[in-house]
Amino acid sequence: MNIRAISEQLVGARLRAEAMATFPAQIPGTLAEAYDIQDSAIALWPDRIAGWKVGRIDPAIALRLGEDRLVGPVFAQDIRAAASGGLVDFPVFEGGFAAVEAEFVFRLASGAQAGKVAWTTEEAAQLVAALHVGIETAGSPLALINELGPTVVVSDFGNNAGLLLGPEIAGWRDQALASLTCETFIDGRSVGRGGALSLAGGPLAALAFALGRCAQRGRPLAAGDLVSTGATTGIHAIRQGERAQVRFDGIAELWCHAVPAAARPGAPSFS
Repeated sequence: MNIRAISEQLVGARLRAEAMATFPAQIPGTLAEAYDIQDSAIALWPDRIAGWKVGRIDPAIALRLGEDRLVGPVFAQDIRAAASGGLVDFPVFEGGFAAVEAEFVFRLASGAQAGKVAWTTEEAAQLVAALHVGIETAGSPLALINELGPTVVVSDFGNNAGLLLGPEIAGWRDQALASLTCETFIDGRSVGRGGALSLAGGPLAALAFALGRCAQRGRPLAAGDLVSTGATTGIHAIRQGERAQVRFDGIAELWCHAVPAAARPGAPSFS
């Protein structure tokens, strides 16, 4: 498996905003191979990591792969502030995959302890500065990325294309998870309802996983990093021109509008 060649094709397609008909090689058989591709792609991407997204792996596949979650990088230029009631444009790949996911997002006050690769939820909570509401804008030039499986998802930045960061949740440490509920709408139609309890173990379990997985890769989380903890109402496909609304009950309403992705200036061809 030519890790460099695969990552160049994945990154090149994103930078040029071009759809890909299929994964550019044999599908990685292990998460270790997939994260090697992701690491190579991170090195090629012209931006810094400002956080991580966490996603779930289907239980049947997780048994074979040995992990039930995955992580992907969120880059600084792809984080957009989202005020309650405001409308935020976000880019989607024409011919690729695009979705919105209602999420709870941690912002870290301090970085992870060097060399620590296993975290409890209690330890993870001690690093947190704030919990925000947000929307992960999932996206990939690969239209069938999810059907191709979690190792392809990991390879292509965890199927992440950005993060809309909403307001902080005041007093979140004293609130029951059952009280953190939300509903997602596409063009006014309800497509899913859920909340913090939709995440196995709650948002802190996802944060603890991210802390451990990133540390194992030599990428310990840093102060100020954002961690988007997983889809709470489902993964909702969205097309160019459509609008999504996520109503976080008693907290905020976030709105976003899918617009065509454009090639980034100076995007390399890697030829």
